[in-house]
Amino acid sequence: MQTLLNDVDTHVDSFLDDLKTALRIPSISSDPAHQPDMTRMADLLSTKLHELGFDKVQTISTKGHPAVFGEWCEQPGKPTVLIYGHYDVQPVDPIEQWTAPPFEPEVRGDKLFARGAVDDKGQVYMHLAAVASWIKVNEKPPLNIKFIIEGEEEVGSEHFGDLVANNKELLAADYILISDTTMLKKGFPGITYGLRGLAYLQIDVRGSNSDLHSGSFGGVVANPINVLTKMLASLKDDKGRVTIPGFYDDAVEISAAEHDGLSKLPFDEIEFADAIGAPALTGEAGFTRLEQLWARPTLDINGIWGGFQGPGAKTVIPAEAHAKLSMRLVPNQDWQKITKQVLAHLIAITPESVEISITPMHGGRGYLAGIDSPAIQAAKAALAEGFGTEAVLTREGGSIPIVPMLAEVLNAEVLLVGFGLPDQNAHAPDENLDLENFHKGIRSLVILYQNLSELKPI
Repeated sequence: MQTLLNDVDTHVDSFLDDLKTALRIPSISSDPAHQPDMTRMADLLSTKLHELGFDKVQTISTKGHPAVFGEWCEQPGKPTVLIYGHYDVQPVDPIEQWTAPPFEPEVRGDKLFARGAVDDKGQVYMHLAAVASWIKVNEKPPLNIKFIIEGEEEVGSEHFGDLVANNKELLAADYILISDTTMLKKGFPGITYGLRGLAYLQIDVRGSNSDLHSGSFGGVVANPINVLTKMLASLKDDKGRVTIPGFYDDAVEISAAEHDGLSKLPFDEIEFADAIGAPALTGEAGFTRLEQLWARPTLDINGIWGGFQGPGAKTVIPAEAHAKLSMRLVPNQDWQKITKQVLAHLIAITPESVEISITPMHGGRGYLAGIDSPAIQAAKAALAEGFGTEAVLTREGGSIPIVPMLAEVLNAEVLLVGFGLPDQNAHAPDENLDLENFHKGIRSLVILYQNLSELKPI
């Protein structure tokens, strides 16, 4: 193993150069003008997999952007790991807030700056580097490895579900390894074992055919903004609990072991609040801040509008009011069931003086892995050796819809082992990758492949 780690140390600069080549390609999936760049990036990954010696490499077409697949399965009796990543990146607006051009990668201090540096090209190339070291030193990896690198993650993975469903045999694996998440903070490598799901909808309330003069009609005609805000305010009580009947029925409660583990993680409430400019934190009573943030359901108004918005005064009763509403859900809460419960409740509390229209928009399920699983323990050990410090187990408050989908369709355990940091500006100007994490992350992945190879195929 030391020879492998020495190889990583020796070639980390060349691994970084490979990444820089990928970062120069503006593979923005949301912009049709960058279609040629998407093709160029997919071709670069295919070429890289061929160079590494993968004997089955193909570009899988979809109705949108293609995915790149590679397979090295020459270890009979050993487990197979499917490594997922994405090569598409976010748009760069506002361009004027970048210190340097976003597709001209630049090292400043201990960070590499470029769009896609951490999300997710940098983390994909860490896996490619780890595989390269295994092949150079031992001629082949210690287990069977497959890559699937999609080009539509930043636009919702619209066609990825069909791709997986149509290629179950090709993608079959014992474990799915994803590096597209963040560490708790610098110096705390970890495994994300839980994700929240999501339900999202729009509410439209109408009280009249047009805006009305508040002097002529005020007092007898319902004001949709008044009605809607009162309805929305009633959806949570003064302890932060959602009041919709049945909302918590299927929610997985936090276990004693999880509570103990999360309580030991470093979290400074004042530091957290100061970082985002919040006067103070709040949340559901009876739970710690990390539990509120990661492991409890939420309900939030994401946008609200209606009535006069211009300068000066205009005395009208608006005809309509609108709001966007989202619920972050914990594992076992079905987003479609929750959506139906919310619809039924909102309709039930709508007064006769207005009409309501509710449009479900999208959603996804949460994910929860067993913290005692052999794969997670293998990952913890690898991270501890690679970073030289104990690894932690964390959950994530956000949603990654492909994770539960992959776990279900391929009947495999998902390992979320990410090397980003919360302050690395993913999706924002001056996105960057911590170079120490890049180096130690590659070392950790080299070890993780060995640790997983010692497990029995599922």
